[in-house]
This record gives sequence, C-alpha cells and structure tokens, in this order.
Amino acid sequence: MSDILLFSGLFCQAESVVKRLLDDTRYNLITDSDLVAEAAKLSGMSEKTISKAFVSKGSIFNKFNHEKERSIAWLRLALAEKLVNGEDPLVSGFSALLLSQSISHVLKICIIDDVHKRSEVARNEEGFSEKEAIKAMQLNDEEKSIWVKELTGEKDPWASALYDMVVPVGKIGVDESVALIKEQLGNVAVQVTDHSRQEAIDFLHAAKVETALVSKGHNVEVAAKSGKIVLTINKKVLLVERLEKELLELTQPLDGVDSVEVTFGKEFYSTDIYRRMDFELPSRVLLVDDEREFVQTLSERLLMRDLGSHVVYDGESALDFMKDDEPEVMILDLKMPGIDGIEVLRRVKASRPNIEVVILTGHGSDQDKKVCMELGAFAYLHKPVDIEVLSSTLKEAYAKIRKA
Repeated sequence: MSDILLFSGLFCQAESVVKRLLDDTRYNLITDSDLVAEAAKLSGMSEKTISKAFVSKGSIFNKFNHEKERSIAWLRLALAEKLVNGEDPLVSGFSALLLSQSISHVLKICIIDDVHKRSEVARNEEGFSEKEAIKAMQLNDEEKSIWVKELTGEKDPWASALYDMVVPVGKIGVDESVALIKEQLGNVAVQVTDHSRQEAIDFLHAAKVETALVSKGHNVEVAAKSGKIVLTINKKVLLVERLEKELLELTQPLDGVDSVEVTFGKEFYSTDIYRRMDFELPSRVLLVDDEREFVQTLSERLLMRDLGSHVVYDGESALDFMKDDEPEVMILDLKMPGIDGIEVLRRVKASRPNIEVVILTGHGSDQDKKVCMELGAFAYLHKPVDIEVLSSTLKEAYAKIRKA
C-alpha cells in the first residue's frame, strides 16, 4: 500500500478530502502534532521548541543554536520511521514536505485552488468576510512559502514539480478529488517494491545520520543510498580538513553506514561561515546596555568565544524582545534611561524565572548588589570585566539551566 504525503493551502477543503480517504481506506492519519510529539520523544527537545520549526519567524538566535535545523532533523527522523515501519501513513500538514529523498511508493499530493474558490469556501463554510479570508490566505501562504523554500529551495509552494499530483478540489469537488487520488494509488508506478523499500530505508539511514550530526552541533545535508552516505557542506568553512575529519569520525561508526563522502554545495562559497554549535555554552544571550559602543564590542568578543548574543539598548526593548523570543542568559546593566536594570530583573524573574540574569554594571553599590541577588540574579559583575571571567560565568549559568 502506497504512503501519502499531503500538503495543502488554507480553505482548499483538504480536511474533507482527508476524512473521505480515511473513511474509504485503511490509512492512518499522521498530523504535524503527531510528528512533533514523536520527535520530542526521540530528541529530548520540548514539543514547544520543535513546533516552532513550522513558524516562518524563527528565533534571532537560530544562527548560533541551529534550533530550527535540529527540530527539522528530528521531525524528519520521526517521519522516516513512520514510512519504514509499514503503518500505512497519510501524513497531512507542513510535515508532508520533510521527505528529502525519493521513495517511489510515496504519493505526494498538493491540494490548492485559486483565490476566488478559496475565498468562497472561507465565506460559505467558515464564516469569514472576504477581507478576512484574503488576509488569512496571504498570511498562511507566506508561512508555507518560507517553509517550502527552506526545505526544497523552491519559491512557489504549489509548484507541480514538488508533487506527483496537484488537486484543485474547488473546481472538481471533494468526491472527484478523492476518486482521482484513489485511482492514482492504484498506479503501478507508486506500488511498494523491493527497490522502493530500500529507498525508504535509505531515507531512514540519512535521517539517523543527520540527527547524530546535529546532536553534536553540526548542520550539513545528508543523503544515503544502500549504505553510502553523502554529506554536503553548504557554508564556508575556515578549517575544512578538520571539519571533514570530525564528520567522518562521527558518521562512519553508525549502523548501516558502509562509506562516507563529504562534498561541498553551491552555498559553500557564500560569505556565511559554518559554525558548529557548542552544547556547553549558551546560544541565547541577550545583552542589555545603553552604552552602545561597549555592548557591541562585548558582543563581538563573546562571538569569538562561540557565544552567540543579541543586543538591545534599554530595558523596555529587553522586555519587548522577550514577548517573541526567550534568551537563556541575560547580561544586564543597571543604570539605563527609562526602565532601569533592577526593575528589568524584577520583571524577568517574575515572569521567566528560568532565565539566568548576570548583572554587569559600572555604577552599582553594595546595596544594589544585595537587592539584585535577592531578586534572583545569577551573578553581579563590575565593569570593566575580564572577558574570561564573563565567559566562565555564562558557562556556569548555562550549566545551572541544563541541570534544571
């Protein structure tokens, strides 16, 4: 029985098609939420963190912690296990685009319609006004365009080249759409064969290698074929031979790996630098200080020690920043215009007690230190600070976070 991966636009009656297919066949529905839960079990990451992979507005810290890439890798492994274990999956949602290698018995379906048909469904079946429907479609299409481009490089999420069939449900109706899909499922080209089973196993091997590498801080593309693994580096590397050696040492001992080849993709010559994530260091450091030159220099010095940081220049901006993103550690000045550091500390520890706050000030008193430590600051340091002392303090704060 062929497996189904179904991707759709908003207001395209995909839910009705899926329900009919489930009623008429013995397929088992697998949603994004199902794969997120499975990926969380496999990885130890939280479901909340993994589910953020589907959101176009990623964390500003992602270039340091590869959180989105790690989430996608574990989602891909969860999908691969479903495709190999013979569970007759019908995967519907963002996850339908996670397949990174060809499996000929997987039927890839896109359900999409023109704006007029989708707006009609939104108005008649969902109770939207036309203006509301258009806005909702635009936002949803933008999210899916970014997702598809990240995974495939294709700018058009509905491009026919990405799918085996594109179904315009609004034009032909749910019944005819289901009939067409069931007819295609009977096509000899998508039947399970020994060759297609090996393709699914290759996809699983690639996913296992990818998660093994991403768990050690590496972010490379992985492909597998009958025990041969190809790793593609798509970022500029300063010490290529050392990176190749490390990738080989991590990949070669894995089960199912007979040989490993390291290649370089088209992005290798870009200006972006390959950075391995160090899991002993915080990758979400927020610097809050109104001395712009000082804090920019500090950010650069931390980056040289593989500590990724983001800078804001006042307390209000720090609190606004945390509405959409959450640092692991905050380095906070006390004397700032507007909301001062002590008030920021008080609000942060009240609403996000898991964030460790390191006070770094040039104007604080003994009384200020006492107040800050009572409010829950992790450490109280004075300017100018020895960068090694600060780095060590950040590492200790992160160790406390990991232990918790």
